[in-house]
Parts: sequence; C-alpha cells; structure tokens
Amino acid sequence: MKAYLEPADIELMERAASCLRDRLLIRLLFRLGCRVSEALSLKTSDIDFDQGTVTILHLKKRIRLSCPECKASLGMRHQFCPVCGKQVAGLVRRQQEHRHVRILPIDENTLVLLRDYLAQNQPIRGSGLLIIFGLNRHRAWQIVRDCAKRAGLLGLVNPETGRVGGVSPHCLRDAFSVHAMKLDASGDKTALKAALDNARGYAKLLRQHIDKEDNILYQMADQVLTPADQQELISKFEEVEQERIGAGKHEEYVKLVEDLECEIGLG
Repeated sequence: MKAYLEPADIELMERAASCLRDRLLIRLLFRLGCRVSEALSLKTSDIDFDQGTVTILHLKKRIRLSCPECKASLGMRHQFCPVCGKQVAGLVRRQQEHRHVRILPIDENTLVLLRDYLAQNQPIRGSGLLIIFGLNRHRAWQIVRDCAKRAGLLGLVNPETGRVGGVSPHCLRDAFSVHAMKLDASGDKTALKAALDNARGYAKLLRQHIDKEDNILYQMADQVLTPADQQELISKFEEVEQERIGAGKHEEYVKLVEDLECEIGLG
C-alpha cells in the first residue's frame, strides 16, 4: 500500500467526481497545495485569470492579554504580573489579526475549469463577498473521501507509524508537496516556488503557535501546576511518546534539526 497519492491517483479521483464542483475542489486542493479551509474560503476576486494566479489569504485571530503597567504578556489566571510584580487590576485585551498572503501560480487547464464552473454556478454571497464554494469542512471531507473510494483508493499508509488511514483533503496537500519536489528535480521551478510558498506559510503558523505556548499557555500552567504535577505530566508524555511514536524517535528528530542547522550554517 502506498504512502502518498500520485498525480494519476488525483486524475482518477477527478474522474470519479459526481459534479464539476467536486472535481474542481479536488483539483485545487492538489494543484495549489492549500488547506481545505483556504480552498473553501476562496473568492472570485482571488482568481487572477490574466496573470494565472490565485491569492490565498490566511487569517488568524487571537486574543493576547497584557499587563497595563509594563505590557508584559499574561495568562488568563494571572493576578500579579510576573515581570513587574504589580497586581493586575484589569487585563488589557489586544486582538491581533495575522494575515499571511500567498500568491500561487495556477495552470491553464485549471483556469479553464474555474471559468466553466463559474459560468455554470453562481458564487455564494457571504459577508458581502462572492465565495466560489458553498461548502463546509465536513462536506468537503466527504467529497474527497467518496471520490477516493469510487476511484479505488481505499487508504494510505503512514510512513512513520505504519497505520492505514483514509484519503483526506490533507492527503492531497501532501501529494502536492511530494510531486513538487519530484518536478523540481526535473527542472520545473514554478512547482518548487509554489511548494516553498506553502512551506513558508506553515512555518509562520508554527511560530505563532509556539509564541502562544511560550507566552500564554506555559505561563498559565506555571500558575496552577505544582512542580510535582509538572514532573508527573512529563513522565506521562514520555510514556505516550514511547507507545505511539517509538523509542528514540524524539532524539532522531532533534538530531535531524541540528543537522539541518549545521547544513545551512546556523549550527
């Protein structure tokens, strides 16, 4: 059983689609390498038919709490600021919007498919915008799963755990990445650029999550968990790591990062 979908598998899924909308959804998930939420949020104004590009806007909102005195980041349970030590009478809420825009190239055949779809179907109006797909995430997952089954693609094996899972929208994104790397080896720089744009977007998302953990969640945990509680959690995490991931995997990944740092001159 294979670990990743091949372009031929995607073509089978497209042929198995019951309507033009489902075929277009599968095509975009694979050829853009975007998240399912990003595909479902695409607007007609995001498509530049003249330039042959699609603009994907990633919007992430989060609430940050800060000390009104020194502006240090605070957790929900903080009564005293860990930086200046003053009692927090009122937390200052700051809502930040993180917008990351990716402009990705799209091939002519997919542009034709988009034109045909928009000519046959009225975009869905939402919040004053014209949305291409009037679908929710659950329905999109169903479409991908059902098309895969009709195409005879019953599952993929996880290369790390060996477990077999069904075909999901994320599998199409993985297929995009693998295919782009293969094309790059043959000299197709457009595919590589699209892959790198998506990789940079994912790296930024990870940095945002890490910042939230370091500056909010871990500080909250320090306020409510004793050292004994934290040690017990660490022990439990290690047990799960041994059972689910396997012995030595954590160290293997750390070494991989260190090797990459040395390779690019950061080590």
